[in-house]
Amino acid sequence: MVKSLQSEIKQTVPFKSPATEALLSILRTAAIIEHWIGEELKPFGITGPQHNVLRILRGAGANGLCGREIGERMVARVPDVPRMLDRMETMKLITRARDQEDRRHVTARITQKGLDLLSRIEPAVDLAERERFAALKPGEIQGLIDGLAGVREAF
Repeated sequence: MVKSLQSEIKQTVPFKSPATEALLSILRTAAIIEHWIGEELKPFGITGPQHNVLRILRGAGANGLCGREIGERMVARVPDVPRMLDRMETMKLITRARDQEDRRHVTARITQKGLDLLSRIEPAVDLAERERFAALKPGEIQGLIDGLAGVREAF
């Protein structure tokens, strides 16, 4: 049987509304997933946001993206994208090049080392995703996706 959020967080009084319980459930689940992703990525020496940047830049292809564009595409906003890109460049996971015509524009691109790292990470993350969502039927997963999209639309 699935444990309720109320019992999981040892709350002794009912939530004031189903919306409150839903919001807290989303926040609690997001925190658990963020911790789990961090643990999965730790052996590879990168963080969840760095993994997200690598996936974004792989998707961008040879054209790459500027830091602002990367920040807009992040799943979770990070306060200092340029500093994170600095660290990733030091790790040789990305390169950055300043535009010759507009010196303010700096394009980041994933390196072969970054691509190789993603290819090593993905089997472990894919397996863990399947294991974590195995308790849900495909229709339930789609319902979850649709419901969360509806919540995001309200913003």
